[in-house]
Amino acid sequence: MNRIPLTDADFKFISKLIYQRAGIVLSDNKREMVYNRLARRVQALDFDDFAEYLRFIEVNPNHDEWQNFTNSLTTNLTSFFRESHHFKVLKEHAEQSRGAYKVWSAAASTGEEPYSIAFSLTEVYQNKYDAFQIFASDIDTNVLETAQNAIYKLEQLRDVSPEILQNFFLRGTGARAGMVKVKPEIANKVKFSQVNLLDNDWAVQGPFDAIFCRNVMIYFDKDTQERILKKFVPLLKPNGIIFAGHSENFTQISKDLYSKGQTVYGLLRDKK
Repeated sequence: MNRIPLTDADFKFISKLIYQRAGIVLSDNKREMVYNRLARRVQALDFDDFAEYLRFIEVNPNHDEWQNFTNSLTTNLTSFFRESHHFKVLKEHAEQSRGAYKVWSAAASTGEEPYSIAFSLTEVYQNKYDAFQIFASDIDTNVLETAQNAIYKLEQLRDVSPEILQNFFLRGTGARAGMVKVKPEIANKVKFSQVNLLDNDWAVQGPFDAIFCRNVMIYFDKDTQERILKKFVPLLKPNGIIFAGHSENFTQISKDLYSKGQTVYGLLRDKK
């Protein structure tokens, strides 16, 4: 099959649409990624070129294809206990809290982050599952479906300790050999929902002791980053914390936050 051409005008229009829909900023070096991911949608819908596909979604703003367009252009790089120091901080923070501990994983992807949170809090609360709540969200419906299934390839846990694997997963047998599933009593502690951080109103019920928003802001421009962080502030409990990715610095974006070290942030209103 001949390569469908992606013109400069097509790429510019794609960049405009995904920015408006999801706040994602596409630099020129993402052009090949965009082509590889969206060419599949163009072919699946039997359009002749990108321009025809883009006209279709532009004139059908409520069509299901918008979700496919968005899903195709979101990046979902994740792993269990990614940036492991954060989970140590989380456990220490939970140990000092009172009442039910509540966490929001704001870019849950395929579930590795919220389940890592669940494992950590289960260890803190000694299997008292009503002692904590985890809300997990993402803009991408495909990854949320994977997360809710809670089934992973065993090789995805190669960096996880044998204790974690034994305590929190069930091993597949027969046709499921080589697969693992998060134990139901753990998986049931995580409630998943689609949330677009660009929306004016989030279907999110705080307040939270901790918010994980890691490796997300790097895809947004500064105005979008400021707007999102400002909306996090009233959703945090007193002495609540926010976790950022290793390449993100929230104090350069928000006047409401201060660094606690290790890309963990607290609210200035709580600083003593």
